[in-house]
Amino acid sequence: MLPAFIRSILVEPRAPHPPARMWWDWVLVGALLVAAAGEAIFRSDVPVRPLATVVAFLVIPVLLWRRTHPLLATAVGFGGAMVLHLPLILDGVADAGLYSMIAVLLLPYSLYRWASGREALIGTALVAVPVVFGLATSQTLGDLIGGTTVVVASFALGAAMRYRAVARQREVQQVRTLERGELARELHDTVAHHVSAIAIQAQAGRAVAAVDPASAVEALAVIEAEASRTLYEMRTMVRVLRDGEGAEAGPVDFGPQRGIGDLDELSRMSPLVQVHCSGDLAGLPLPVEVAVYRICQESVTNAIRHALNPTAVTVEVSGDVSVVRLRVHDDGEAARPATTGGYGLLGMAERAKLLGGACQAGPDPAGGWTVEATLPREVPQ
Repeated sequence: MLPAFIRSILVEPRAPHPPARMWWDWVLVGALLVAAAGEAIFRSDVPVRPLATVVAFLVIPVLLWRRTHPLLATAVGFGGAMVLHLPLILDGVADAGLYSMIAVLLLPYSLYRWASGREALIGTALVAVPVVFGLATSQTLGDLIGGTTVVVASFALGAAMRYRAVARQREVQQVRTLERGELARELHDTVAHHVSAIAIQAQAGRAVAAVDPASAVEALAVIEAEASRTLYEMRTMVRVLRDGEGAEAGPVDFGPQRGIGDLDELSRMSPLVQVHCSGDLAGLPLPVEVAVYRICQESVTNAIRHALNPTAVTVEVSGDVSVVRLRVHDDGEAARPATTGGYGLLGMAERAKLLGGACQAGPDPAGGWTVEATLPREVPQ
């Protein structure tokens, strides 16, 4: 029976979405190959230079696959080096390679950063064998300690970056789930309002059906319209919940939802805030109105907290026949890099995405910081 710790490692999947090869990967490999060729030509102190050169030219190119195929790259890098260097290591030659071969330390890092748990265990064994042989030929205790520290540090850095990425992913998912839950509760309030209207109209229709059939027909027409609207909102709510793994339970707020009519309240947060509304903003679905208010509120809050010496925070909301646009801009002296990955911005983007729109934030070319969002007038089903 394997220990629980080992079992948990064996079932660990690969890190998702490893980045593809970038231009700097090609530059790195090209520079290392040029350096290896230069060493092979000009360094006369390298034992068995042809063999060392072959090792370098076999191992360095596998760095291009260190993210997408970390175990294979590690096997080629350290396994190939061991096969080619083993005769020299057994003869007690401590340094048989080129200086450019130091790049293989990227492989243990990539192994723990991107590989699955099973691949990481296999790769650790592949790395350990040539490393142990190499350290056994160390001339001094300092070389032994230093070599061990460097290899362990490469593994540790990869594991640390993997843990950091997993923690970030969980936090992002939590923000998205909470935003879906909040939007679903707002839609629930809207549906409840429509159902209440249907019940009232049905009661009124029954009361006047016998004495005023025309009024009863009008009540049925209102019921039909409200029922259609309710089905529309229900489909929207189901789509929102289906998009994630379900909203987490939380306290339900039955208070009135803030909308475009409440945007003027943002100017009370600071005398620097100016709110301007234009265009057709009437008859918007409640989720869209609430989203506009929430995005503007979050943007103004960020501007007040993080902008450096702003003189104005401008909120502009406009509507046309198909979309609602909003823009929140502050003229602070510098951008706010600490907030570019903040969860408030992530929540705004997620809310806009759920409603079929888009939201982006960043430094403004004219100076300061700008948040822009576009939301459709009709919530997608």
